[in-house]
Amino acid sequence: MIYVDADACPVKPEVLKVAERHGLEVTFVANSGLRPSRDPMVRNVIVSNAFDAADNWIAERAGAGDVVVTADVPLAVRCVATGAFVSGPTGRVFDETNIGMASAMRDLGAHLRETGESKGYNASFSPKDRSRFLETFDRLCRRAKSLAGETGGRP
Repeated sequence: MIYVDADACPVKPEVLKVAERHGLEVTFVANSGLRPSRDPMVRNVIVSNAFDAADNWIAERAGAGDVVVTADVPLAVRCVATGAFVSGPTGRVFDETNIGMASAMRDLGAHLRETGESKGYNASFSPKDRSRFLETFDRLCRRAKSLAGETGGRP
């Protein structure tokens, strides 16, 4: 199963393309409207506007062997802890070897913005990011399918 933190996610078409190739189900989770799909392998879930509602929905369901796409580091922390494969939309993989540092850097950045030491800056999404995501996401989907084959279970 693939879970996508879909609010402002720039790689939804890429997720669908790779998921179709691998025969994996996709669940897009957002707190605002999503484009309907006729594909039986695609599910759209609209959650409330409550703080972290989409993150909570995904974190409560994602487990070992699932693939999660999110730019949200706290959600990535929660999903990595369950054994899910996690990628950001730029192709950055979050796993047990780097999630602690990613979380610490996020917290440091938030602190610096709060104190006025940093104005904050997010680089714009580039074609190189999209390409890196496709490569990473395809690799994670293959790993998820391999794990499912070994365990006889999901995704």
